[in-house]
Amino acid sequence: MELRERIEEIVASCFRIILSNPVGDGEQYRKIVIQRKESFLQFEKYTQTQVFHENMKEEEAVERIELWLTGHYRQLNGFDEGYEHMLRISRKGVPSYKRKKNDAAAAGSKEHNRRKQYLLPEGQVIPPLVDMGIFTAEGRVVRSMYDKYRQINRFLEQVDDVIRAEKWEKLHILDFGCGKSYLTFVLYYYFTQIRKIPVEIVGLDLKADVIEKCNRAAGKYGYRNLRFQLGDINGYQPDFPVDMVVTLHACDTATDFALYNAIRWNAKFIFSVPCCQHELNGQMQSESMHLMLRYGLIKERFAALATDAVRANLLECCGYRTQLLEFVDMSHTPKNILIRARKREHDSREHREEMLREVCALMDEFGVKPMLYGLLEVDERL
Repeated sequence: MELRERIEEIVASCFRIILSNPVGDGEQYRKIVIQRKESFLQFEKYTQTQVFHENMKEEEAVERIELWLTGHYRQLNGFDEGYEHMLRISRKGVPSYKRKKNDAAAAGSKEHNRRKQYLLPEGQVIPPLVDMGIFTAEGRVVRSMYDKYRQINRFLEQVDDVIRAEKWEKLHILDFGCGKSYLTFVLYYYFTQIRKIPVEIVGLDLKADVIEKCNRAAGKYGYRNLRFQLGDINGYQPDFPVDMVVTLHACDTATDFALYNAIRWNAKFIFSVPCCQHELNGQMQSESMHLMLRYGLIKERFAALATDAVRANLLECCGYRTQLLEFVDMSHTPKNILIRARKREHDSREHREEMLREVCALMDEFGVKPMLYGLLEVDERL
């Protein structure tokens, strides 16, 4: 087997890889440890006094390891569920390979395996995932779609974390800006097939062709209580009590209108992944904090983070226990913050006032007025 093929085999199967035995004293790193994460490989590169980290996709990792083993390092040790793989390069550049049974490797992989127990397991035919090109017709994950597969499961895990603890007779869900509705179909499957909770889900979008296509797909799958409607986030009036509001990458202030409507309807749950938070970036001014606004890239990121922090506080002001969570890893997309909120049964006036004071302090410092604040202020909810 060629060196490249052997490396590909080891990288695909191992949860931990170690590169060692540098060719010469001039090598920058004395060893490199590679750990498999959910959607990438993490490289820990050790000098004599420091450790440097870098994340790579699998294909890039294979290329880098091959480069290191052709003139920089003479040994690779990989650990999978029960074996240690040893790849050595002779002084003449000739590779040799062997593997041996390793109980320690099996023990070390247990936690790794537990992380792979997804809510949507491989081997189970899920029609929407097949049509999306994420699963094959046999229910296996298409290799190039693993990132999307992990992203969908990660979202379901965040929903499941707050749903599974209680028994629900029925839930009514609105998905604003549903687009092609990947998550809408998956949510319906999760509730009806995995948790056995009856649901009625409405997906809302502005594109008529998308709505028509999604309704056809819902009919094809037999999802009788899933329907799609043409409409705007702002001003939409549901014909049922709303228990959950979902928004995935609603652009800029569309997220604010979705959150505002969820508050108005007294929704029990909110799951929102914002996108393109431009509003505060165009308003921000500050003399004492000008350092955060001087550089365009820093200002853009700071404004986006400030936008979501304000949104979280305003939800707290309106009686929601709110969390800002990592939706997917940063290596997959920088739009990785999930706002997860659940209506509180009991709330204190002091807590609401403190959350609002923090928002007002930020508004005063940077001379901004966020859309969600304005909507709630006009509606006399603050």
